[in-house]
Amino acid sequence: MSGRQTGFLFALVAACGLTALPGRAAAPFELVWPTPDRAWAEGRPPSQWLMHAGSGDPESGGFGGVRSGGSQFHEGIDIRPVARDRRGEPLDEVFAAMPGVVRHVSPSAGDSGYGRYVVLEHPTMTPAVYTLYAHLARIAPGLGAGQAVSAGQVLGVMGHSSGGYMIPVARSHLHFEIGFMLTRDFQAWYDRRKFGSRNEHGVWNGMNLMGVDPIAFFNHWRTGRMMSVQDHIAGMETVVRLRLATIRTPDFVTRYPSLLTRPLPVGPVAGWEIRFNWTGVPFAWTPLSSMEVVALRPNQPQLVEVNAARERREKSRSLAVQRRGVWVPGKDLETVLQLLFGLR
Repeated sequence: MSGRQTGFLFALVAACGLTALPGRAAAPFELVWPTPDRAWAEGRPPSQWLMHAGSGDPESGGFGGVRSGGSQFHEGIDIRPVARDRRGEPLDEVFAAMPGVVRHVSPSAGDSGYGRYVVLEHPTMTPAVYTLYAHLARIAPGLGAGQAVSAGQVLGVMGHSSGGYMIPVARSHLHFEIGFMLTRDFQAWYDRRKFGSRNEHGVWNGMNLMGVDPIAFFNHWRTGRMMSVQDHIAGMETVVRLRLATIRTPDFVTRYPSLLTRPLPVGPVAGWEIRFNWTGVPFAWTPLSSMEVVALRPNQPQLVEVNAARERREKSRSLAVQRRGVWVPGKDLETVLQLLFGLR
C-alpha cells in the first residue's frame, strides 16, 4: 500500500472513531471506503456522495428498490467522483475495501452491463464475501485473477464504462457491491436458461451474485460492534422461512459454513430449513433430519413463515406469492432456489 493510500486509510479509521483509545477496542477488521471521497467517513448523508441514476435524486444510487418508483432493484451503491479532469472524466482511484484475492477481471467494457469490473473474494472474512467494483475507466496494470490484494490497494480508476447501454460522463461513478456468490454450477443453470449469448464471466456473472446493503454494512462496522462479517449477516430480518426435502448440500453452504445454525450431519442431510432476507439472500441454514421432513414432498419448497407486510412493501423483489390461500415462492425466490439446488 502506498503512503498516500495508507494515509487515507488511517484518516478514514480516525474519522470513524475506530482508533485504539483507552477503554475501546480497535476496529475488529480492516475496512476501507472504496473511493477517495471522505463524505461517508465524516458522517455526511448519502445524498452528498451517491450518484443518481438519471433522475437527479441521489437516493436512486443507493441499494435496493430505489428506482422506477421502487419497482427496480439495484444490487449495490453508486459512489460519485470527487475529482475530474478538464473533459469531465473522473480521476478518483478505486480501492479494495478489504484484504482479499482477485477472482475476476473483466477488461472489456462491452462484455457486461458492469462495464470494466473487478471482483475480489475475501477468504479472511467470515463468511468469505465478495466485493465488486464496476464501470471502471481503467483497471490497475498487472491486476489479475489469483492475485492477493491488501485493503486500500488501487484496483483501477473510476469511470462510466458499460455494455449494452451508455452512462454519460456526467454520471460517472463506482458501482460497488458486497455479497455472496450463489453457486459454482452457474454455467449449467445459464445453459438451461438459453439466454442466447455466451457467459463471459464464469461464476462471477452478476446473475450469480447477491449483494447486501453496503451502506448498512459500513455503518454497522463504524459502530465498532461488528467483530466479523457474520455479525452483520446474523442480524438480517427473516422475510421468508422455508423447508425443502432434499439430500443435496449446495456448495453455497460449504463455502459459507458460518451461515449454518447447527453442524452438518456425518451422513447426507434429509433437507434444509432456510431463512431469506427481503432481497432473497439465504442467510441462515439449518440441516434437517429425515424425521423433520417426513411430511414434505421431495424437492418441493414449503414456505413456513412469510413476513407479508415486508413482502408487500418491497416492490422490487418477489419472494412469496399467495395462490389459493397458500404461500409459494415468487419469481425471485424461484431463481435463487434454481441456482442453489438445481431445481427446474
